[in-house]
Amino acid sequence: MTRRAICGVACTLLAALVTAAAPALSQSKPADAGKPYTVEYYYKVSWGHADEWLRLFKKNHLPLLKALQKAGSITALKMEKPRYHTTEDGRWDYRVTITWKNFEASEAPPTDEDLIRKLWPDQDTYEREERRRFEILIAHWDLPVVEESQEP
Repeated sequence: MTRRAICGVACTLLAALVTAAAPALSQSKPADAGKPYTVEYYYKVSWGHADEWLRLFKKNHLPLLKALQKAGSITALKMEKPRYHTTEDGRWDYRVTITWKNFEASEAPPTDEDLIRKLWPDQDTYEREERRRFEILIAHWDLPVVEESQEP
């Protein structure tokens, strides 16, 4: 068997193992599930549409996050954008950092229809604008972060 064939078989087996393990990894709770849980949410928007995406985010998603913060599910909420540009492969346009009360709050934030209807009575406009926000979004990823001890 050639080196290339061996590498191909190894990659295929590795991909199968990762795929098989992914559901278990994504469903596992962190050991400190009762403590505050911080996630960075990254958004990469189509070139030329960053302002439009931000306007729609602030109109149609930020009020829900603020309502969750007022209810106590979210303890800290911060939104940032990079000052300068980066390479395309590492580019992100907005980062929203949310510290949830605990892991459970992050996994099952309330999506109460009454709250959504209260915040956005014009559901047709809300749904149309949310579709547009995701149409101009190239990529979105969530990165749970943990504080690293400064002790040696």
